[in-house]
Amino acid sequence: MSAAKKHELKGIIPAIVTPMDEEGAVDHELLEKQAAYLSDAGVHGFFICGTAGEGAYLSTGEKREVIKTVRSVASGRQFLCAACIRPSTNMVLEEMKSLEKTDPDFVVAVTPFYLSMRQEDIVEHFRTVARAAPAPLILYNIPCNTHNPMNLDTILELADEDNVAGVKDSSGDFAQFSRGLLGESPDGFSWIQGEEYLAAASVMLGCNGMVSGLSNVRAEPLMDLWLAAQEGDWDAVKECQVRINHLHEITRIRENPVAPIKAATELAGRGSRRMRHRSQSLGDSDMARLRELLMDF
Repeated sequence: MSAAKKHELKGIIPAIVTPMDEEGAVDHELLEKQAAYLSDAGVHGFFICGTAGEGAYLSTGEKREVIKTVRSVASGRQFLCAACIRPSTNMVLEEMKSLEKTDPDFVVAVTPFYLSMRQEDIVEHFRTVARAAPAPLILYNIPCNTHNPMNLDTILELADEDNVAGVKDSSGDFAQFSRGLLGESPDGFSWIQGEEYLAAASVMLGCNGMVSGLSNVRAEPLMDLWLAAQEGDWDAVKECQVRINHLHEITRIRENPVAPIKAATELAGRGSRRMRHRSQSLGDSDMARLRELLMDF
């Protein structure tokens, strides 16, 4: 299935967290507050049920309701990217079909995970997904979680597929990202950086946008960086990167960076520290450290 692209894949795209209540269910009231904060900050799109949204741990039914809630808040001001974080091709196809009625502007899939995959396996996976997708597909390269990285030749081969919109690269491999961005990918294929430490370097090279988990905490540094880049104010871009680097320190509280990000939204009154796996939630001592790090923000 080839889907017409309704929106350009670009700009600051928060990977919105999924607030949980004390029973571990999705807290839609807090989700509305978090989505409203980001929407009012002027972000360009939402990356829903991705890594920061604990998408791998949500049921398809939960994802459907999360997308509906974010859509109701965005009210057409932002495009929606629905992430189908599943380990096999067939599971992604089933989830995409179930989520089709939520009418996402883009769908997202990672490489297959658990077993090791060759690059030709990864090509076949994404090609199959792209041809069945109800909306343009974003390739999501996050080898720290899938343990199956996409190499540049694979990305460029898939970029020629009609229904592939771009790549979100969270590999941290800036050499590969810059080679792809400055290379010969097709017109309309978006290069989206997923590592906040590389935000300034990426926008200076002309990347199409950023997907950011940290923007859940404070959207302003990312938005300021993007606007400065559009104006060619590179000194301001570098100053924004310093602010982002300072904010990034909160992720060092835990090996899992999502936990302190979610906890920071609780401190702001628009989220919950509760992780889907309860034991990953920040305790009181970590919360005290988090408050200290956020004092200057």
